[in-house]
Amino acid sequence: QVQLVESGGGLVQPGESLRLSCAASGYIFSINRMGWYRQAPGKERELVARITSDGITNYADSAKGRFTISRDNAKNTVYLQMNSLKPDDTAVYYCNVNGMLRLGSSYNSWGQGTQVTVSS
Repeated sequence: QVQLVESGGGLVQPGESLRLSCAASGYIFSINRMGWYRQAPGKERELVARITSDGITNYADSAKGRFTISRDNAKNTVYLQMNSLKPDDTAVYYCNVNGMLRLGSSYNSWGQGTQVTVSS
């Protein structure tokens, strides 16, 4: 119904930056909230940042001041700019999107994840 394609992960050194992208496609009527979550080995999945259709954002404390979430509604795409990366940011990052389908039902979709590794 809704497909999410993530990109932008990789291996960087501490202090460097990465930009993640997630593009949604399918029978989308509207997109409400778009967000990024992450899961480190042995830990539960946690919220990193999310943004509503009105542009209201919220961030995990660990992301405040370093990460910026944004969206391009024309492209159904959400971005996560990550600066000053730390080894603790190492995780698989997942995109999450929810909204309404053209058929009138709601959806809540997850991407397949992109690996971010911060290591010297």
